[in-house]
Amino acid sequence: MVRISSLLEKDKIKLSLVSTDKKTAIRELGELLRNSSAMVNYEDFIRGVFDREEVATTGVGDEMAIPHARTDAVKDFVVAVGRSDAGVDFGSADGKSVRLIFLLATPKNQVPQYLQILAHLARLLKKHSFRGDILSAKTPEDIIRIFRESEL
Repeated sequence: MVRISSLLEKDKIKLSLVSTDKKTAIRELGELLRNSSAMVNYEDFIRGVFDREEVATTGVGDEMAIPHARTDAVKDFVVAVGRSDAGVDFGSADGKSVRLIFLLATPKNQVPQYLQILAHLARLLKKHSFRGDILSAKTPEDIIRIFRESEL
């Protein structure tokens, strides 16, 4: 199984998002991935994320969203994490603003791994104590450590 902690990098974690709406929040996080070695075509990737959002919101409830795209615009998995104190309106089913956003870029041809990562992330995020730890983390390194310890 792929560990989320192995995909996290401190320069791809932003603890204080400025954006307050879904599109600008996705773009703000996307900028963290723009120069990733995994990124083949940034604009195609972002367009893929927005297309996916048109199908259904990725606001999964409990103040979290997992916007993502399976696309040929990336050649490997890459993740950006954002946290918002003000909250971002993702149109989540529970009506709550989103405070944690996990932007996933996934190669189109790696469906089994993609589904594993999404399911694993969702399982971790269902734990109230885990979410609380992520929301109170002081540094990007803290977030990586919290994931690493939860995946032991």
